[in-house]
Amino acid sequence: MTDEPRYHLMMREIHPEERPRERLVAFGEASLSTSELLAILINTGIKGESATALAQRLLAEHGGLSGIMRLDVSELAKVRGLGIAKATRIKAALEVGRRLAALGTEERPRIESPEDVVRLLGVEMTALAQEQLRVILLDTKHAVIATRLVYQGSANQATVRVGELFRDAIRQTAVAIVLVHNHPSGDPTPSSADVTMTIDVVKAGKLLDIEVLDHIVIGQGRHASLKRLGLGFTST
Repeated sequence: MTDEPRYHLMMREIHPEERPRERLVAFGEASLSTSELLAILINTGIKGESATALAQRLLAEHGGLSGIMRLDVSELAKVRGLGIAKATRIKAALEVGRRLAALGTEERPRIESPEDVVRLLGVEMTALAQEQLRVILLDTKHAVIATRLVYQGSANQATVRVGELFRDAIRQTAVAIVLVHNHPSGDPTPSSADVTMTIDVVKAGKLLDIEVLDHIVIGQGRHASLKRLGLGFTST
């Protein structure tokens, strides 16, 4: 079967309610896919290829956001359809996301939902080639004290010691923690090992009087909250 030329609808040919910018205004940024958010930064396409199609190609050819983050601005500018202006906008947006994870103590974010965790660490952890387990330390108002990397390696190795997860929490007198780890496969569905570890950590937290607020799994453009799913957390 021979490949047939593909026709991409240009942005002006798409119904207004289906355009990324209009959809963001109407439904919020969380409703957009990664390619649609990227299309807003790209703004304009090229002959025969809309901004959304260009964004999809960029993600596909470079391994998603993680691959784009590894490109420097000159490399990104050489991608067909971009150029230096679009490349600098994309790199600036990614840098804003990276800096969000390193806010000063006077600007410390509060963790009140799984989405707050994703805003804090999602961009950075999505780009990781290996699985990492991090612990977010929280004060009495659930403001972030610090984020600690406690484990890095294969997702199939159950080598995490529960005590390591609370070591810095005790030192920093944190009253609550959130566990966060990524699935490099892109699928955030919690594994049985994730659930077992969560159960153990929640039990240990009760003994130490440090609340385990949640365990978040970061995937590619998606995330899962074990607490929201009722996995590893009791109702009492």
